[in-house]
This record gives sequence, C-alpha cells and structure tokens, in this order.
Amino acid sequence: MKRLVLAGGGHAHVEVLRRFGEEPEDDAEVVLVSPEAGTPYSGMLPGLVAGHYTWDQCHIDLDVLAAFARARFYRTRVTDIAADERQVTLADGSRLGYDVLSVDTGSTPPLDAISGADTVGTAVKPVSGFLDAWRALLARPPSGTPRIVVVGGGAGGVEIALAMDHRWRTERARKPAMEILAAGDTLLPGHARRVVSRLTRALDSRGIGWRTGCAADSATASGVRLADGSEVPADWLVWATGARPASWLRASGLALDERGFVSVDTCLRSVSHEEVFGAGDVISIQGHPRPRSGVFAVRQGPPLAENLRRTLRGAPLVRHVPQRVALSLISTGDRHAIASWRGLALEGDWVWRWKDWIDRRFMARYAVSGTR
Repeated sequence: MKRLVLAGGGHAHVEVLRRFGEEPEDDAEVVLVSPEAGTPYSGMLPGLVAGHYTWDQCHIDLDVLAAFARARFYRTRVTDIAADERQVTLADGSRLGYDVLSVDTGSTPPLDAISGADTVGTAVKPVSGFLDAWRALLARPPSGTPRIVVVGGGAGGVEIALAMDHRWRTERARKPAMEILAAGDTLLPGHARRVVSRLTRALDSRGIGWRTGCAADSATASGVRLADGSEVPADWLVWATGARPASWLRASGLALDERGFVSVDTCLRSVSHEEVFGAGDVISIQGHPRPRSGVFAVRQGPPLAENLRRTLRGAPLVRHVPQRVALSLISTGDRHAIASWRGLALEGDWVWRWKDWIDRRFMARYAVSGTR
C-alpha cells in the first residue's frame, strides 16, 4: 500500500480530501499533517474580523474532513522535508515516510529584513495567531483608543484595515486611530486605477490614514521606524507585507525558485522530485507566475487531486495552466464590496452579497458527514 502525505491543510488540500473521500483509493493510505484542527477560508477572513461571520462559518473542520477521506490526521506541523529520502519531519522530531507527498503549507509575511518584526506586532498569517491577537485587543477595557498601524498596502492589508475599523466602530461606538503604510508608490499594486481610487475613497471616508513610499526598517514596542529614519507610533502593528515560504524548505532538497518557493511544473509536480507535488502560496509554477491569492489555490485543488490519484495509480498526469487574471472581490468593512476585474471596478452592497454567496457556496462543499 502506498502512502500519500498531505503537508498542510490549505485550500487545495481540503479539495483533495473531499475528492478522496468521495472516491477512495483502496490501495493508498492518506495522511494529513496540519497544526490546526480548522483551516480558515481566506475569502471570509475580513468578514470574520468585521463581525459578519462566526469562526465556524469560515473554518473547515479538518477532523471531520479527514475522517470522511479515511485519512490519518496528525495535528502538528511539518518542520522539514528530506526529499531524497522521502521523509518529512514533524514538530516533535518524529519522521514520517511517504511514497507521494503534496505540500500546501501556505506562507507568512517576509519579516526577515525588518529588525524586531518577528517579536513586535502580529502577522496576518498564520491566521490563528492574528485572530487571537485581534480578539485580545477587542477584549480590552473600553478606555482610550489604540493606534493600529497596518504595514503593507496590498489588497489584503487594506481589506483587513477596513474590517478592523468597522468592528471597532460597531462594538465601541467610536473609530480607532488607524494608518496603513505601503512601501510602494501606490496602494493595491496590480489593481486598476479605478479600483485604487474607490478603495482610497473608502479609507478617507472612515478617517483611516494611508501613506505610500514608507518602507519599514525596524519595529519597537512604541511603533515602527521607516527607512528614511522617521518613526510612526503604534500600540499594535499588523504585518501584511506579502508572502514568504517556510525557511526550512531551503534544506529540503527540493528545487526552489529565487525567493524560496517550491518550483513546480504545470502538473503541480516538483521539477526536481517526481513524487512531490504542491499548491497554494508555497509554490511557483514555472513559466506561469501569478499573484499569491486564494482564488488560485482553490482552482489548483481539482487538478492536484487528480494528479495525486494518477501518480498513485501510475497513470499519465494532467496539466493545469492557471488563468491569467482572477476576479477580486474586496470588502470595505461594512456589507459593501468592490469588484476588480481587468480594468473594471464595480461597487455596491450587491457586490458584497455576491461575494457572500460565492464564499458560502465554497464552504458548503466541505460540510461533509465525517464518515462514509
């Protein structure tokens, strides 16, 4: 019997589990390794922060899904891969062999170049740590107004800032002091000017400050120091500065790209080890660079599941070429959203309802019984 190890409980791997649950491989043992019992759906995270959803509504129960797929579930994290030996190391030091491996361990903001960032403030990923810190801030006695600084001017940073502002206004009946610092010369790089204009208008209308050309150099208990030497005071720093893969991948033996992401072909298979696959933020597809967005990870789920199944059977693989442009639905904290598609920008409460319908439909796919 061959062993398939799924490292990480990301968006693509939950689809693999669902499909293997619906159509089991009798000659394969499936093993899931993930540190969390519930995996968050990134599309609903801003809504959770804003107070529109409960934790259960936007987390997939990996215990139930693994049981549905008849998979063993190790609730821990992978800390190393020895690709040449076909083994993964778990957090307790134990090793787990595999015949086929798939890596969907996600990413975290790249904070190595910012002194003190690893100990000051909270990164938006892993999501569980961010949500714990956000709940702790909300639980503080309602005296004074904290100054929150979001470092990172991409869509994720802007959306989280608007969500936090809405939740604070709703629960405290006053607005927080909040500012977004973007290292580049514009907010929301990669989005059309019309989209940027609508979102900056939303920020301005709520009194959320934002600045561009503000690269963070270091972080202290009192705030963040910028590359030009100026300081921005903050009671809480939120790091939303892009994506970085786990540093331990560099010693894995797997072929990586120049930034340390696992390099895969259009079959989502490692270019150096034919029994290793990957999906989500942790990979880069050779010849097809794309933004690290949940929509791409979700669409990698079906072809990944198919190719893992075909590898176990010794069958030819199928190709997956990611779409060039993905629709972005960016919420503005309240039940309102902006759609970004190529050069178009559409806005309204109806866009939020559309987004809500898409997100709830996605989550409903994983409301499995847990047994067969």
